[in-house]
Order: sequence, then structure tokens, then C-alpha cells
Amino acid sequence: MSVSGISYDKPLPNGVKASDQKAKTTVDYDSFLKLLVAQMKNQDPTSPMESTDYVAQLATFSQVEQSVQVNSKLDQMLQASALQQADALIGRHVTSADGQTSGKVTEVKLKADGIVAILEGGKELPITPGVVIKPAAA
Repeated sequence: MSVSGISYDKPLPNGVKASDQKAKTTVDYDSFLKLLVAQMKNQDPTSPMESTDYVAQLATFSQVEQSVQVNSKLDQMLQASALQQADALIGRHVTSADGQTSGKVTEVKLKADGIVAILEGGKELPITPGVVIKPAAA
């Protein structure tokens, strides 16, 4: 049994590289700490900020940072799920919602707007609501 390839084609925002995604969080955290230090250095000596206020600010920022990390992990899980769903299509027979296009799936592409099945003969069929998916005929 031959195995066809699966590709994932999700665009990143303009000017962003995959390696920049983690660095952005670090830069934001560093910027926050610099701002906090500057705030401490430049506070009014006659009315200093309470230490509990600083702790509250750090805790809030920590919560936001953790939420960003959780969102990133959820995105990775969704991508993995999409890959599994795409893999399950290979070798199956699909028919478009309008019945115009049908065939056996040889490859699958994951794009930002969804899954595209590549049929025998090279035709591409977006997997959208209404597409019929059946086991391949023997």
C-alpha cells in the first residue's frame, strides 16, 4: 500500500517567521519588566506605590502570558486533529456537494481555509459541508 503525502499550508502574518512566534512572547514579557522597573525608579517618593500593586500587576501579566501559551497549545492540537482528519480521507471516494466532481482521494492538503482533497487525475476538491465521503470501492 503506497502512502501519499499530506501538506499543511497555513500562512503566517506578513513579515512573521515561524521562529518569531515564541520570541514575540519573550519580548512582550521583557518589555513589561522594563516598564515595571522604570515605574519603580520614577515613582513619587512622597507617595510610593504599594508592593501589593506590583505583585498584582505581575500576577495579571503572568495570567495573560499563560493564556497566550494555552491558546498556542490549543492551536497545535487543532492542527494535529486536522491532520488526522485529512489522513483519514486518503483512499476514500468523495463527491462534491453539487455532484459535479468525484473520485478517489490520493493526497490531501491542509490550507488556512480548510482541507482540499487531491483526486486521482489531479483534480482538487475542497472538503466543505455537503461533500459525500464513502469508503473506496473494492
